[in-house]
Amino acid sequence: MRKGFTCRILRLCPAMKYFYCQILLLSFCQHLFAQDQSTLSRFEYSEPHMGTEFRILFYAADSAKARIASRQAFDKIASLEKIMSDYQEDSEVNSLAQKAGETKAPTPISDDLWKVLTYAQDVAKRTEGAFDVTAGALTKLWRRAIRQKEFPATEDLDAARKTVGFKDLELSKKQTVKLKKAGMQLDLGGLAKGYAVDEAMAVIRSHGITIALVDGGGDILAGDAPPGAMGWLIEKPTLGKDGLTNVKTPIKNAAIATSGATYKFLEHGGKVYSHILDPRTGLGVTTRQLVIVVAPTCMEADAWATAMSVEVNTDAFLWLKKQGITVELKLY
Repeated sequence: MRKGFTCRILRLCPAMKYFYCQILLLSFCQHLFAQDQSTLSRFEYSEPHMGTEFRILFYAADSAKARIASRQAFDKIASLEKIMSDYQEDSEVNSLAQKAGETKAPTPISDDLWKVLTYAQDVAKRTEGAFDVTAGALTKLWRRAIRQKEFPATEDLDAARKTVGFKDLELSKKQTVKLKKAGMQLDLGGLAKGYAVDEAMAVIRSHGITIALVDGGGDILAGDAPPGAMGWLIEKPTLGKDGLTNVKTPIKNAAIATSGATYKFLEHGGKVYSHILDPRTGLGVTTRQLVIVVAPTCMEADAWATAMSVEVNTDAFLWLKKQGITVELKLY
């Protein structure tokens, strides 16, 4: 009887044999995975970079590996800040601004700046300039205006506006860039933090750590879920009866970024002007809305959260959906 039963199993059709083996393999892998996760410890680190607090959380097998991975991740963020910060006089973007409007040959740029500017130009084209990293002069003007609570002078706005225009930022396939307008300055605040989050996560993953989360001042990229959880619990902003509140939401293998004029703004002439600027008008956005974007990478989420805060472009909205990027808008 046993022999006959054994024969019947061996005579299963190829498809059923494959299915049966897959079940056994899955069960075995789940058993190993459960054993592996039981040896992991949770680690959390934080450092100030790019004008905000960067937090790195992950699960690893030993503290030595955790220290090395986190240190290298923060070092990468620091190196990106030296490239992309317009606050640092000797940064790469400020060096480019000093050459703006010159007739000399284009300037070779770093791999990281090339990647960020290439994506920024793509977003600028798809939004017809609602997102534009050449608005650095306007950004500095409005920073001062919000800090001093004084609306910018008309002549200052006109002068700054003349330096803006993504079509005058020329990228070549040789990885060079040229700022064609005199006085043009770069402001990468709409996507640099997101890119830094992505790069920090890449460093962590290079150490074999996949259960991780990187938070760059609210720009978040989550990896695999923590042991026994559906995902990493984050506080997602939402609007309720009592105004703006946070709701705990699980997230894994995705990035999320939020944009809105909740803290930085200027009141003038009965209007509230956001620190988020419309590069085409030179003015702060006056629509009171919260934009939440979920995307495969944090740079995508960061850039499109900013872009959609300026203007909800229907064509871009539909294109984003096809790319697996979701946009949530809340007026308040």
